[in-house]
Amino acid sequence: MFLENTVNQKEQFGWIEVICGSMFSGKTEELIRRLKRAQFAKQRVEIFKPTVDVRYDEDLVVSHDANQIRSTPVPAAANIPILADGCDVVGIDEAQFFDDEIVRVCNDLANKGIRVIVAGLDMDFKGNPFGPMPNLMATAEYVTKVHAVCTKTGNLAQFSHRKASSEALVLIGETEEYEPLSRAAYYKAMEREKLKALKVTAVEEIKQNKLDV
Repeated sequence: MFLENTVNQKEQFGWIEVICGSMFSGKTEELIRRLKRAQFAKQRVEIFKPTVDVRYDEDLVVSHDANQIRSTPVPAAANIPILADGCDVVGIDEAQFFDDEIVRVCNDLANKGIRVIVAGLDMDFKGNPFGPMPNLMATAEYVTKVHAVCTKTGNLAQFSHRKASSEALVLIGETEEYEPLSRAAYYKAMEREKLKALKVTAVEEIKQNKLDV
């Protein structure tokens, strides 16, 4: 359970909150909820997202259920500190797309007394830790892992299975490109893809052998 930190005026340090999970798990929705609560409390809030994320809007952070909040797109993590000057709360969406500098930036902001709320995918489509997320989770005071619902089994899903054929690490997409899967469903999907790849390789080898003859 996430418990918001109580304010101790004697301690001048902030803290880091990480919201992580798979695609369609509600990460951005939870990020927006926390940031809007801070805005309602008249706190000075700035929200950032990587410029690569233009799925719904260039300037808005938008969740899959169309909840949204105004943000500032930035090309690199190094741009955030200057733009966040004078803030009480800083929100960062899609943190996995930022360079490793994002870890230092978040810690520097927290050390200056700012509450930093970060949302991002904890694993890529291959099931590996995604970019700077592991280091952000390790240095954060609070880590909240949210889950989607598996489209195959109806169980909790923590894997983002890519349905598109691209092997690029960064592929911005929605339900046409990705689906949330449970561990069992993801394992079966990976086995099917391995078998398909072996069959394709075998066919290509047969064709090549015929050409050589």
